[in-house]
Amino acid sequence: MRKVTLLLQDGTKFHGESFGYDKPIAGEVVFNTAMMGYPESLTDPSYAGQLMVLTYPLVGNYGVPAFSFEDNGLPTFMESDKIYASAIIVADYSEKYSHWNAKESLAEWLKREQIPGITGIDTRELTKVLREHGVMMGKILFDDEPDNIPHADYEGINFVDKVSCKEIIRYNEGGKKKVVLVDCGVKANIIRCLINRGCEVVRVPWNYDYTDMDFDGLFLANGPGDPDMCEDAVKIVQKQMAKSDKPICGICMGNQLLAKAAGAKIYKLKYGHRSHNQPVRMVGTEKCFVTSQNHGYAVDSSTLGSDWEELFVNMNDGSNEGIRHKTKPWFSSQFHPEACSGPVDTEFMFDKFVEYLG
Repeated sequence: MRKVTLLLQDGTKFHGESFGYDKPIAGEVVFNTAMMGYPESLTDPSYAGQLMVLTYPLVGNYGVPAFSFEDNGLPTFMESDKIYASAIIVADYSEKYSHWNAKESLAEWLKREQIPGITGIDTRELTKVLREHGVMMGKILFDDEPDNIPHADYEGINFVDKVSCKEIIRYNEGGKKKVVLVDCGVKANIIRCLINRGCEVVRVPWNYDYTDMDFDGLFLANGPGDPDMCEDAVKIVQKQMAKSDKPICGICMGNQLLAKAAGAKIYKLKYGHRSHNQPVRMVGTEKCFVTSQNHGYAVDSSTLGSDWEELFVNMNDGSNEGIRHKTKPWFSSQFHPEACSGPVDTEFMFDKFVEYLG
């Protein structure tokens, strides 16, 4: 294994070894506290442009499943068609793996998709640095190539445009209800959850004007980066809301876009929520749910219009976890009710959306 150095924006250095594809890389360094689910996380488009630190120390011990696809075009075990994270950073990579569904090692997969992976990093200390300072840019440098220094930016880049589909894709044609899904970087299991409830899904690019299309409901998907870069999508949502009361549901980035369409402002969290164990409470009740999350931005609920209210709040930091309109069937969650990987406590969000479709 080649020796590598993780150089953070503030000058902090961490030393480790390469177990993935050997190339220098730069990106925003973020941490995920989930104990499993690296195949799903790596293929989540919301990680585009980011170096993903896993706080769980042992990674790779259950290998990687086959990258197969179902008849409907969705990947069987992954969340998209490829790895979107720029790199993965772990404390202890397991070279040997054992799992009934494993077809290759994590290292083999990373090398095949040309994604760097580094091990031997003190991820506890790295996480403490990120919690104290906040997420920051970082570079993975190879010690034997000191002059090969990569550059990357995260702020000011429209990552949604990079990961969104470029043309309309249809799933489960002829389903009992037709849903337009705005692809900001959608995870496969969101589409699957809608298909499993009998919906036809029409997946459109993030800035596509769907307002003249024939459909029963609108779904705003998750995606990477800064929602303030997606003003085109927000204007189209506003156009749709002015035209019709058809049901609207949003997840993650979709929550932020719906909130922006409602007049709210967005702010960047210090180090974001990336885990399987974020507790949220449904506003007005004592009901709490354990949720899977992956986002670096949040809605400033104090800036919501008078016709809107919070639907969920985060029990750790009080940040917004979802909104709803007071009279119309428009609602959203900041967390991922489809999980994959993670808890499925909140899949009822899909049931509620389909119920609104009539």
